[in-house]
Amino acid sequence: MATVTSPHTIVLRPVRTASPAPQLDVVVPVYNEEADLAPSVMRLHAYLTENLPFTFRVTIADNASVDRTWSIAQWLAEVLPGVRAVHLDEKGRGRALRAVWQASDAGVLAYMDVDLSTDLAALLPLVAPLLSGHSDLAIGTRLAHASLVTRGTRRELISRCYNLLLRVSLRARFSDAQCGFKAIRADRAHELLPLVEDTGWFFDTELLVLAERAGLRIHEVPVDWLDDPDSRVEIVPTALADLKGIARLSRALARGTLALPAAPHRGATRAAAAAGAPAGLPRQLLRFGLIGVASTLAYLVLYLLAREAMSAQWANGLALLATAVANTAANRRLTFGVRGAAGRLRHQGQGLVVFALGLAVTSGSLLALHSGDPTASRGLELAVLVSANVTATLLRFCLFRTWLFPHGADRSTRRT
Repeated sequence: MATVTSPHTIVLRPVRTASPAPQLDVVVPVYNEEADLAPSVMRLHAYLTENLPFTFRVTIADNASVDRTWSIAQWLAEVLPGVRAVHLDEKGRGRALRAVWQASDAGVLAYMDVDLSTDLAALLPLVAPLLSGHSDLAIGTRLAHASLVTRGTRRELISRCYNLLLRVSLRARFSDAQCGFKAIRADRAHELLPLVEDTGWFFDTELLVLAERAGLRIHEVPVDWLDDPDSRVEIVPTALADLKGIARLSRALARGTLALPAAPHRGATRAAAAAGAPAGLPRQLLRFGLIGVASTLAYLVLYLLAREAMSAQWANGLALLATAVANTAANRRLTFGVRGAAGRLRHQGQGLVVFALGLAVTSGSLLALHSGDPTASRGLELAVLVSANVTATLLRFCLFRTWLFPHGADRSTRRT
């Protein structure tokens, strides 16, 4: 029996372990999976045996199942070489991964969902950069252009919205936080795991955000994915827990209370970034807001001047276009720390796309106003436009942060 101390004391009861220490430990966390466990683990074991050019172990982590899952896991550990079974007395995927990874003696630690929704052909590309030392973490992504994904529209929309939320709120640059197909070097896991508080589904996201903030290299592998119609994930409770996790992690990062491990290969980049664009969402919002106020005032002045010579729609479009170009240039340099000529034209082109969306919002508001009140006063027009511009500004910030300048501060190392 082995005991692992974490925020919750967890007792591990491994049936047997492989010896000597394997290069790769693949953890399969399970809860009440008596129907799928045996065929999935047998399929995984056969694939690893036939295709991996290095030693491995498969660890079945039973999360306090109340059906026959634990007895089946014990049987699999007896009949398949290189398979072990571990029982945890409390539920939680994150809790299981933390406990097993902290106790593992392998050089690279991975996990995958028991339904094997991810094509196993992606496993070698996932772990190879970790074994070679090129990368620190690796994740499967279902959102890359090269990925082939079969799943319902509802889950696809939820996944994309969640990852967009991470980009906006935590400035995450990885593409798919919740794909159940990840790996990490053991030394990096031992540095990061004590900082990860979540014990459920947010565990993956928290680990990745902390790794990224520490400057670790995250390798992404496009995967083929076939959604399991019998998924045990409860969407609403999981979404609420994720939102709470995002808020908690945002506060901790903003306050600087996390002692993140140093990444020597990223030290210079991080120091230069600190001297460039403001780090973190609060400062970016402040800079963006100040530029937005100035842009709005300039927009209103231009609108009133142009309105004397043309219709409301033309005046709105002209004023918005002029201020949009200046706004993109100011935010490029001052808010997101991107300097130099490289990419300037592309950023202005993308900024015009954002301008078009803002124009649609403001023009749509004017159309709605004039449809309801064709004789609306200039004061009412301005009030409606100010309200519409607030909406357009929020949209602009989200698109600037996630599309135009997703790597913001990292680009501040370019010469002016």
